[in-house]
Amino acid sequence: MASLIETKVLSFGANGDGLVLIEDKPAYVPETVPGDTLKLRYDGSRHVEVIDLLSPSPDRVAPVCSLFGTCGGCAMQTTARPALLDWKIGLVRHALNRAGFETLPRFESMQVPAESRRRIDLAFQRQPGKIILGLHRRHGNVVDMTECHVIDPTLLALLDPLREVLGGLGAVTGGGDLQINLYSSGPDLLIATDSALVPTDRVKLAAFGREHKIPRISWRSRRRPNEGYEIVAQQGPVFHAFGAVKLTPPPGGFLQATNQSETAIADAVLAALPALNRRDPIVELFAGFGTLTVPLAQKGRVLAYEGHFEAIAALKSGAIGQRIETTHRDLTRQPLIAKEFAKARVIVLDPPHAGALSQMDHIARSDVEDIIYVSCNPQALQKDAALLAKAGYEVLSVSVIDQFLWSTEVEAVISFTKSKKRLSRRQT
Repeated sequence: MASLIETKVLSFGANGDGLVLIEDKPAYVPETVPGDTLKLRYDGSRHVEVIDLLSPSPDRVAPVCSLFGTCGGCAMQTTARPALLDWKIGLVRHALNRAGFETLPRFESMQVPAESRRRIDLAFQRQPGKIILGLHRRHGNVVDMTECHVIDPTLLALLDPLREVLGGLGAVTGGGDLQINLYSSGPDLLIATDSALVPTDRVKLAAFGREHKIPRISWRSRRRPNEGYEIVAQQGPVFHAFGAVKLTPPPGGFLQATNQSETAIADAVLAALPALNRRDPIVELFAGFGTLTVPLAQKGRVLAYEGHFEAIAALKSGAIGQRIETTHRDLTRQPLIAKEFAKARVIVLDPPHAGALSQMDHIARSDVEDIIYVSCNPQALQKDAALLAKAGYEVLSVSVIDQFLWSTEVEAVISFTKSKKRLSRRQT
């Protein structure tokens, strides 16, 4: 028998849903904000239904997008942006506390503006007479992205022409995936379909690239992703600039979500470096194609390691004349061991979402005094940082970057040190 309950949202859960307690048990309510007072229908299970919002939280705002609640891209548009940033700062603080760090410095933070995201992964689906192109709803089908307040307007303007060209491709027999990166040279497309491209598909994609000034369009098989990609149309050079250095990323290459966050992350890493001369070795792990490598090379000699061959090859070919040495190495299967860090002045790492895994144990065993860790996952940060806490490191600085607006994702740059001299200047 269902019953009606009045209760207040206490906090956010990990997925951005509001946490309430019913009979002392947690339940999660989407699109609610801590401080909301709700009337709920409760049927004895963990599922609850909102009957009424009795009293809104001071941090509640109206969603900016008409697709909110349907599109799976944004989970937290009902939360005021300052409150959202505060919550993400709390996630990073909690992760470091749980890792064993009780004394923490004052946190720096920044939040990107709306309509600034330059990297997006979309899905598309052929339906009678049209193509649906957008993001998946929670546990559901693709929702057509007719509106978006997150992505750069340049990318949003491409979606209608993309629907048209995808609808004319023989390879699009059902669904597929589309990744777009907005590099310095312009949009870069990687299309994945179940069926192979037919000759007329290549002609259509080349014409599309010319018309919309897209330097490169690539394709891969969605059924056989390990076979790599094929460049099917290229109208001009593809590059991304880090200052005066231009690198050519591979199709589907990793790019920080926004230009503003790329700058903020690099600035935070550089600010966290110890005093260096230009010959001091900086060991950079999970280097990608150079987002941090190029800025770091202005401060010291960078030894960059990356497991993705095409990314490290792009960095190597574009960094000629810089103080950068590149090594292709899968750090998950073949981590650098402690003695390989013997000459390092500082270690900088930007691991994938799962964290540094076995590599972190070897870092913690090394004699390197200063570690700078770029995190995209508080849970992985907690696990990796716990090894550093046990090894005697302390947290010197923390910068939190909210580059995935209205989502639960958060980026952070944390510097760890054993230097008593540096810790004496820490601001708490």
